[in-house]
Amino acid sequence: MSQAGLYVVATPIGNLEDISYRAVRILAEVDLVAAEDTRHSAVLLSHYDIRTPMQALHEHNEEQMTGRILARIADGESIAIISDAGTPLISDPGYRLVRAAREAGLPVYSLPGPSAVTAALSVAGLPTDRFVFEGFLPSKASARKKKLELLSREPGTLVFFESSHRIEVAIADMLEIFGADRIAAVCRELTKKFETVLRAPLAEIANILAEDSNQTRGEFVIVLAGYEISEDESMADAHTMASALLEYLPASQAARVAAKLNGVPRRKVYQLIEG
Repeated sequence: MSQAGLYVVATPIGNLEDISYRAVRILAEVDLVAAEDTRHSAVLLSHYDIRTPMQALHEHNEEQMTGRILARIADGESIAIISDAGTPLISDPGYRLVRAAREAGLPVYSLPGPSAVTAALSVAGLPTDRFVFEGFLPSKASARKKKLELLSREPGTLVFFESSHRIEVAIADMLEIFGADRIAAVCRELTKKFETVLRAPLAEIANILAEDSNQTRGEFVIVLAGYEISEDESMADAHTMASALLEYLPASQAARVAAKLNGVPRRKVYQLIEG
């Protein structure tokens, strides 16, 4: 049987077969499953003939339920937390519970598995060595555009979640702020029957969504190429940095530091600040 503690269990994002043997065993062994939506999770548990009692744990009752769950763990029980799909706490409830368990010195165990973030990155065909996960964008247009503008010069690949009723306006705002040629992959219904991945410049994706209503249905992960800094921009940044460093360093050292941090030739930076 599972040891006492809190088990953070990843569950399928669509296809019920995408679950680990360990996750099935733990969900069957624990004393309680804290689920974001018990009705939704009942389908998964029933599929694997898991009869563990469930308790709802969502954003509206997490603070209230945390104390009760921790008390049960302290008494020697084992409790699993699951979300509606994927890895708990990733744009889902659970953070307060895990934090409180850690602060109380109670054991917390990770059962890794499905995640819409990594699933989308794996099929998007965009760089994955560095990415920024932003979750859901704000629902209000002004706040959404402001957020996107703050990310407009982010060099890492950007990952967003989006709903069916906002996918078109989200892409339209990205098109306006990031430009028509920025490459994106719109991943829809990953691992499900109608899974599609549209990978194209933002302008082309916007046209596809406008022409095919089927492509606006379901759940979405948007993966967007990061900002590519031009050589001229890098040189300008290096010049600015080196000029500021002149107050503290000799010109040769200031040029060397600025060149290294901006990935440009040291000699050119030195010529700019000396010229």
